Amino acid sequence: MDDIKDTYDAKRNSDVLLGKRTEQAVLNEFLETFEAHHNMMNNQEKDAQITPEEFLDYYKSISASIDDDNYFALMMNNSWNLKEDANTYKKYEKGWANEDAQKPATA
Repeated sequence: MDDIKDTYDAKRNSDVLLGKRTEQAVLNEFLETFEAHHNMMNNQEKDAQITPEEFLDYYKSISASIDDDNYFALMMNNSWNLKEDANTYKKYEKGWANEDAQKPATA
């Protein structure tokens, strides 16, 4: 949980920005989604630990619902700062609205 907390940034959540919820509350809800999905699929009880398997299972499910691999990669980078440059996207309200997304597709 600490590894995820150190990387996942809940500061930009709309409820946090509006003062309706704390960063910790948003983080806790987010972390519960990993266990909920994994445990439902594997008939297991919550243990308040996010395993690599739970993490991967969650994102396998998410990625299946996203049609564009570039958007999924951008979403992952914005959430987890995988390229260590996620701050460059702060000027945009939506992660998809970035320089790469505005370039026309090439055949």
